[in-house]
Amino acid sequence: MSDEKTSDEIPVTIISEHNNSKEKNLILEIDKNISSEELKILLEKEKEKSQDLENKLKHVIADFQNLNKKTEFEVKNGINIKLAQFMLEFLKIYDDFVRAKEVFANNEGNIEGLDSILKNMNSLLEKNHVTPIDALGEIFDPNLHEAISIISDPELDDNTITKEIRKGYISHNKIIRPTLVEISKKQGKGKNG
Repeated sequence: MSDEKTSDEIPVTIISEHNNSKEKNLILEIDKNISSEELKILLEKEKEKSQDLENKLKHVIADFQNLNKKTEFEVKNGINIKLAQFMLEFLKIYDDFVRAKEVFANNEGNIEGLDSILKNMNSLLEKNHVTPIDALGEIFDPNLHEAISIISDPELDDNTITKEIRKGYISHNKIIRPTLVEISKKQGKGKNG
């Protein structure tokens, strides 16, 4: 300790060490050559270091918490996106079964097997919080519906949905698939789009 005055460390001299079976005691004595003013300066430096380290620790903890939240959100969002993609593909198959049931029913065929399959499919949709969008008779909402046909009907309000062409579905307050609809206009000719 030849250059004690320029060091950032507090000068300490170990007087003695006592080794007890219960604990190890160190008796320290502060170098008597240091003035109280120098000790105050050293103490302030140590307080600043301590405050700086505490601030760094707070930032690291905040960064960790933010990363944890972001990762949790991305995992949850990723799962929801994959589930929505799967449900969209599943709904295409579901639509095919509904159409097949209608064809068999119109031809007076046996639809018991299809009814059972559709019942299981409806249960799966319900279990995954996938609900159909009711559109018939409602006013067109571009967030829920996709108009592909317009008819002229002076008795109905403009943009009243007159026909569901394909059922739409919602899951967890998000549109999986909009309902394809036909809407009314009070005047003008009907056109297909």
